[in-house]
Amino acid sequence: MLRPLLAAVLVLCATPASAEVVARTADSFTLRYAEAADIEPDEIPGALRGLSRWWEPAHTYTGSAANLSLDLTPGGCWCEKFPDGTDFDHARTVSAGPDRFVFEAPFGPLRGKTTSARLTVSWQATNDVWTPIWTMAVEGPGIGAMADTVDSVMSNAYQRWLYFLENAASPPT
Repeated sequence: MLRPLLAAVLVLCATPASAEVVARTADSFTLRYAEAADIEPDEIPGALRGLSRWWEPAHTYTGSAANLSLDLTPGGCWCEKFPDGTDFDHARTVSAGPDRFVFEAPFGPLRGKTTSARLTVSWQATNDVWTPIWTMAVEGPGIGAMADTVDSVMSNAYQRWLYFLENAASPPT
């Protein structure tokens, strides 16, 4: 009982110790999030596909994470369905491997401003403890100024996803 409560507090209040802007120039930035977790690596694809259960609704165009879907096959869409039936393409799966997924991901305000926006979701084990890792590398004229704003959204997304991954339940709101 204590573990889910502690996880909820961490999701709502904390930024993981290894969440940071790891590089920034005027025209690029790289974000990295990594935290040891009580998971099995075969749970990661399903947790990613469960996007509608962990993504922050306020960070959607429709205001509802239920409108999100994610196809993890190469070329697959990270999409949002609008009430009129049209889809908004937030990202595309570039590759899917045994220990990583790569997305071309010019989310939200990055759309049209980047020459590249890659989100890599990977995982590694150290002493039988798995660490899911998100690395986001973004390039484009003047884009470095957006690093802190994007970091805020992506850090929240990573924490919500990690909560869902570890607890098989939607994060508390």
